[in-house]
Amino acid sequence: MSATGSDAWWASKKGPEWVAAASGTYRVTFWWRDPAGTQATSRVQRVWLYITGVTDHHRQASPHSLQRIADTDVWFAEVELESRWRGSYCLIPSENETDFPPDAFASPPDRIALREGWRKLLAHAIADPLNPQSWRGGRGHPVSALEMPGAPPQPGWGASETPFNEPHCLTWHSARLKNRRRVWVFTTGEGVSADRPLAILLDGQFWANSMPVWPALASLTTQGQLPAAVYLLIDVIDNTHRSQELPCNEAFWLAVQEELLEQVRAIAPFSDSGENTVVAGQSFGGLSALYAGLHWPQRFGCVLSQSGSYWWPHRGEGQDGFLIEQLKKGALQPHGLRIVLEAGVREPLIYRTNQALLALLEHKPVTIEWRPVDGGHDALCWRGGLTAGLITLWHSLSRTA
Repeated sequence: MSATGSDAWWASKKGPEWVAAASGTYRVTFWWRDPAGTQATSRVQRVWLYITGVTDHHRQASPHSLQRIADTDVWFAEVELESRWRGSYCLIPSENETDFPPDAFASPPDRIALREGWRKLLAHAIADPLNPQSWRGGRGHPVSALEMPGAPPQPGWGASETPFNEPHCLTWHSARLKNRRRVWVFTTGEGVSADRPLAILLDGQFWANSMPVWPALASLTTQGQLPAAVYLLIDVIDNTHRSQELPCNEAFWLAVQEELLEQVRAIAPFSDSGENTVVAGQSFGGLSALYAGLHWPQRFGCVLSQSGSYWWPHRGEGQDGFLIEQLKKGALQPHGLRIVLEAGVREPLIYRTNQALLALLEHKPVTIEWRPVDGGHDALCWRGGLTAGLITLWHSLSRTA
């Protein structure tokens, strides 16, 4: 047996390892190799473990650090996860003994202290060097993927080698919004039929660059689980524009309808039918998708909302979010919308407000499917929900229907 911390021992490590626990959960061990060696030669005092929805501020749990095995370059931590859990994580080596204010270690920990501590630390996060499944997450820092054996399937995402049509990348100059941004137009299937349905994916830069969605969509189309379609991915420009344009912004959606759709149609014809037009988004994008469907159901008849920020604009203030308030007042009367509503059980505020929204929509003349997910505010969960949601909303159009 190789000595702990030897080159041969490290060669056997391929990322987190887990064993089944008697409770039906899994005990997961995370490893990190200190490039500076042992405690005698390294200045590293902490290796913070940030697991979305488990050790982050959403959980309101004290910050979690790996521990060094004395006189080795080995750091490790054990965490218990549910059998259906899926999510991303990152490591944050630090030369400080404590990077959080004392309130972060109170009982219970102060959520603001946790949020601020993690916000500063995440700028120094690294992906797990032992895990080849890594990317740059939606918040801009590197993350790695982890899923337990019981995690639900993610349609299309195992087909990374599937050939696909090259997407068109355009620049949209908006007169109404007085800005410009990239958009991507992607088509699946053969031919250029004007009967193809349209799907608009918000936060398009993520699905185009950080976690390219093209092979998954192409594979599912080839399999007949999705129809031949046109996909429009819209860049957010930057976080400032994202926070202004996505939360319930009429001007943004008027610009999409009056300016962008005709520009896209000239490249890739699609159906005018709102009945099969999908708007899909996550977080602020999920809020925006439902806003579009509620206000222009004749154009955007299908909504795929994942981890929608329905608390907006009252984060943690105990007040109804804007859309929930409007629905309660009767200011919005949706008719005929088809909605897939998804939220993670490990994102408490968002999960709670999604349930409040669901309770209102269930009494409206809409078709709605509710999907709770054992995960957090996490793109690794969203990618499977995105393709599964498209399959649900376009079921009547696919070859397997």
